[in-house]
Amino acid sequence: MSDSLILTIIIVAVVAVVAIGVIAFVTKGRKPKTPYTSERDADDLPAGQSAEGGTDAAADTAGASDAPVAVEEPPAPAAQLDVPEPVQGRLARLRARLTKSNSMFSKGLLALLSQDSIDEDVWEEIEENLLMADLGTEPALELVDALRERVKIEGSKDPARVKAMLREELLKLVDPSLDRSYLPEPHPDRPSIIMVVGVNGVGKTTTIGKLARVLVAEDKDVLLGAADTFRAAAAEQLATWGDRVGVPTVRSEIDGADPASVAFEAVSAGIEQEVDIVMIDTAGRLQNKVGLMDELGKIKRVVEKKATIDEVLLVLDATTGQNGLQQAKVFSEVVNVTGIVLTKLDGTAKGGIVVAIQRQLGVPVKLVGLGEGPDDLAPFNPEDFVDALLEG
Repeated sequence: MSDSLILTIIIVAVVAVVAIGVIAFVTKGRKPKTPYTSERDADDLPAGQSAEGGTDAAADTAGASDAPVAVEEPPAPAAQLDVPEPVQGRLARLRARLTKSNSMFSKGLLALLSQDSIDEDVWEEIEENLLMADLGTEPALELVDALRERVKIEGSKDPARVKAMLREELLKLVDPSLDRSYLPEPHPDRPSIIMVVGVNGVGKTTTIGKLARVLVAEDKDVLLGAADTFRAAAAEQLATWGDRVGVPTVRSEIDGADPASVAFEAVSAGIEQEVDIVMIDTAGRLQNKVGLMDELGKIKRVVEKKATIDEVLLVLDATTGQNGLQQAKVFSEVVNVTGIVLTKLDGTAKGGIVVAIQRQLGVPVKLVGLGEGPDDLAPFNPEDFVDALLEG
């Protein structure tokens, strides 16, 4: 074998050894993957550090089993996310829909007020229409008495003038002075906590998803807690809503897990991830089931060991009428309801429930839903509500 061939073999062997060493060094120094598909903001936890909120602590606090709880991240930024419609756009569209609906106010009440003369029989029909619209007996009588007195004093039976007076008196009943803000004041060291409650079938989980869209449109960093563990599809439904707008969901991996533990984990994760708002979904429990109502009270107590609940929103179906008043009363006794969300208000024959429920509880209607679309939820505005009813 020639000296040149031997030299070539030695050079090739040395190059191979060096290459293998470089590959081994690079592989050994590679960092592990982060536990999330995307960062929520610049203050997120470092890569590799858990963002879950202490499962063992939650179980000890809630007296629950050590059921695993996961933070389900939304799709990565490369995925296509929904862009929620701005709040003002939703308000205009919802008002238009309310105006076009077959309301008892617009079709019945204004027809009576447009007659050439308003006699005693007309006043009785006006009162009847108000009662049928779920305004409530006391508010309906107050409204009719106020209108009659003003018509008598002013000496005017002009329908346009009576309509203007009706607007003024209706607005007084709806009460623009109530605080209808649904965004709690921010805290320097923790997220704002919103707990959402309501009976079965009112669209509670859907409302939370729609509200998440509203908050995202207002540039809020949101996390959802799927504490409705009694309904198998509830957590999946909530996570789907969150995925659409890039909001993570904390949920249990076991059906029927302790709701208070899941709620505790959601708040813990929200604190660690430094989000702006944590919204907690709860089971759509019936208000006459004492055990379930006790469970709802437990969720509130457990969460408040970690952070104060800033807002308790009660979701009501506007078409249930006076039944909604009893629901509101019971829920308010258990969890101190701070605001009402009225769904299905596109059937405005039940619009009077706004006045009735506020009168009974002293709790304002803060949000309204007028349809099935993802952006069919908007802040309640008394002036727009009354104007839309009277423009129909």
